[in-house]
Amino acid sequence: MASVSSKRLFDLVVGIPVFIVLFVPMLLIGLLVKLTSSGPALHWSERIGVDNKIFLMPKFRTMRVDTPQLATHKLDNPQQYLTPIGGFLRKLSLDELPQFWSVIVGDMSLVGPRPALFNQDDLISLRTELGVHKVLPGITGWAQINGRDELSIPEKVRYDVEYAAKRSFAFDTKIILLTIMNAISSKGVTH
Repeated sequence: MASVSSKRLFDLVVGIPVFIVLFVPMLLIGLLVKLTSSGPALHWSERIGVDNKIFLMPKFRTMRVDTPQLATHKLDNPQQYLTPIGGFLRKLSLDELPQFWSVIVGDMSLVGPRPALFNQDDLISLRTELGVHKVLPGITGWAQINGRDELSIPEKVRYDVEYAAKRSFAFDTKIILLTIMNAISSKGVTH
């Protein structure tokens, strides 16, 4: 299992350069979000972090500002809430890019269980019961590359528990590489 300090160092060594390289593309994406829909370019979502503490996680806004604060799978007809470029941003996971900021400030890791929304009580409860709440959430994780939005809550948590037990530099590297491949193919993304 990777130590907390070596994992944090890895997050910074990778996260800072990636954030710098993606800064101009992120500015362009933010501008496109602003030009194609009303509201801010970024949506700061209340998420559950390590030890169930709430933090604000940035994403490019892909939904209209009047969208209920629910997980996408809990919305009736989520398509109706998408902004004109929201589906495109989600398909390529470009809406997730601002989360590198959360990695830099230490709210998230590159790899870990995806942070639950503050009101996903079923997910939060099961993760807490099984000790997953002690793991820093990540931009990507073992559950994301094994089904992402297609997984039920129990399936997702099963992968989170497996990740918590198998954490290592090699496992994180494997997850990052598989995430890149999945993002390119849009595997497991709900639009």
